[in-house]
Amino acid sequence: MAKAKKVPDSSIDMTPMIDMTFQLIAFFMILINFSEADQDARVKLPSSELAKPPDGPPGKQITVNVDKAGQVIIAGQVYGTPEAIKPLLNNEKYLLESQNKSAADSTIIIRAHQAAKTGAVQAAIRACQDSGFEKFTLRAKEKS
Repeated sequence: MAKAKKVPDSSIDMTPMIDMTFQLIAFFMILINFSEADQDARVKLPSSELAKPPDGPPGKQITVNVDKAGQVIIAGQVYGTPEAIKPLLNNEKYLLESQNKSAADSTIIIRAHQAAKTGAVQAAIRACQDSGFEKFTLRAKEKS
């Protein structure tokens, strides 16, 4: 009777593959667009035939939501009146200046509910202007 040959152990070292997987996950987490996080579900945008996507990527963006009652919402936090957002906007301006950027180069995105009063939107814009911001974009749904 012949001796059976021993088959060598054929295990694969998975460490490099696991490392590469974690690196890819980290890479794509950095590239994710977090613009959806600034959108508030309480704000239902009006429809417009003139609404169109932006031409190019803007610089620093700050999204200001105005709900139906005229309350200002930024990053999910309700500030109430437009005057209440001035300290937050002043902090954003200070952060931009510490990075050698200007508040005038930033874009404020105004997302107003379709039933919000025009005066509430104007008051939010005025509060942003008082803090030194000059560029504004009004959001609306594109009418098909």
